[in-house]
Amino acid sequence: MEDYRGENKIILRGQVAGAPAPSHRNHGIDYYIAPFRVPRLSGTDDVLNLIIAAPDAGLWTEGRWLTVQGEVRSYNNRSGQGSKLVVTVLVRSAVPAEDGSGENQLILSGALCRKPVVRRTPLGREICDLLLAVNRPYGRADYLPCIAWGSLAAHCGELPVGSKLRLEGRLQSRQYHKLIDGEQVTRTAFEVSVMNLLPEDDEI
Repeated sequence: MEDYRGENKIILRGQVAGAPAPSHRNHGIDYYIAPFRVPRLSGTDDVLNLIIAAPDAGLWTEGRWLTVQGEVRSYNNRSGQGSKLVVTVLVRSAVPAEDGSGENQLILSGALCRKPVVRRTPLGREICDLLLAVNRPYGRADYLPCIAWGSLAAHCGELPVGSKLRLEGRLQSRQYHKLIDGEQVTRTAFEVSVMNLLPEDDEI
């Protein structure tokens, strides 16, 4: 994977769901984190965490509709609190958008870094869990959990570790329950729902 350059492009349209809060400082730039609500056609919402460099307070106001372009990022959470793998969206650009339907388009290319796991839902639908390593410059990579369904899940389940993939999908949030010290805790997981596998020459 060392000589393979990944691709990572996401477009979101939705609502700012909370005021940006300080996240971290890097190379003299202050970064902030803000929740962003993206409606689905099903009527539910994905609430994604956006990372913004020095956000414009006039633009990033709660309830405002924006179109955002950026990249999906991941890092390991070593605090012991919450999910071990934290997935966010690094914002590259943001502009005002009209109120209305959400948009959630993601293109990724990378390599499978773990053996795919195929399982079935209680209703018998086939699911495949994948972990895609998407290389960044300077020897870094983002490790992104992906999920495929149905016939696509069956195909993905046969792929060997190291396979190069280019896919189209969406970044989604999903709540789950975990038992910790005898108490049921609600947590949120973020994963890429895979819609299609793409040839190398398609673009978002």
